[in-house]
Amino acid sequence: MPASNNANRIKNYIVSMPSLPTTVAKVMEICNNPKASPIDLDRVISLDPVLMGKVLKLINSAYYGLQNQVTSLVRAIIMLGVNTVKNLALSTAVLDKLADKSGFRALNMEGFWRHSLSVGVVAKMIARKKGVEAQRLDEFFAAGLLHDIGKIPLNNALSDEYVRAMSLADRERIPLHLAEKRSIDLDHAESGAMIADAWHLDGPIADAIRYHHDLALYEGKSEDIVLAVAVADYYSNREGIGFSGCLYPEKLPPEVFERLGVPKVWLEDIDAAVAAEIEKASVFLKIR
Repeated sequence: MPASNNANRIKNYIVSMPSLPTTVAKVMEICNNPKASPIDLDRVISLDPVLMGKVLKLINSAYYGLQNQVTSLVRAIIMLGVNTVKNLALSTAVLDKLADKSGFRALNMEGFWRHSLSVGVVAKMIARKKGVEAQRLDEFFAAGLLHDIGKIPLNNALSDEYVRAMSLADRERIPLHLAEKRSIDLDHAESGAMIADAWHLDGPIADAIRYHHDLALYEGKSEDIVLAVAVADYYSNREGIGFSGCLYPEKLPPEVFERLGVPKVWLEDIDAAVAAEIEKASVFLKIR
């Protein structure tokens, strides 16, 4: 099938996808206002009891390890920060729309989301290693968790073509995104950027989705997050955590680690910590 038809099929699939809840769009809007207060955010999330329940369940899970249960959303927002709660709401809503087992054909759903969790937790660990302020840590996690969402339209709308792309990657021992480009003329980063545009996502998460394989092209303000996601993705693929469809990840040049400010050797001693963090973060998939 001509490449242009493949791109159109992906565009049509994304257009047909359910949009994010109005509540989440409003949450994003409020959080983009530097004058937003916890009360402003509470008012919006409280209008969606399902979303509020899921956010509170995440806050009280082992992922955060709080000593006392938090029953007030306002208190949770004050404790964790507006930015953290925004990312919890966004991640929850995206997973609700995309984590449908029936749609997974070429990719294995459990493997895909375990890989995504791994990239999220490693990106957050990198942020901690760098000394990033606490209120930004979950932005690293959310960017890692959602970095590969562009694979879902490729997998669901072009499943036969995607199987061939993965076979090409395996046969020639090349990274999957290069095989996607050769087979489909569209890679998962470009497909993911279409989703981000359709759902009006912007900032670091959208940048990580689009540029985690094109670091040399990135010139935005969120370099630390984009680089952290790229390194976390490389680590998770190299270690075979979950299944992203990429058995031969592209080696990152030394300057990536220099720009990030985290030595590559640090990755050799984090396996046990990553496994523990994935176990705690798996609550994101269980609350659906």
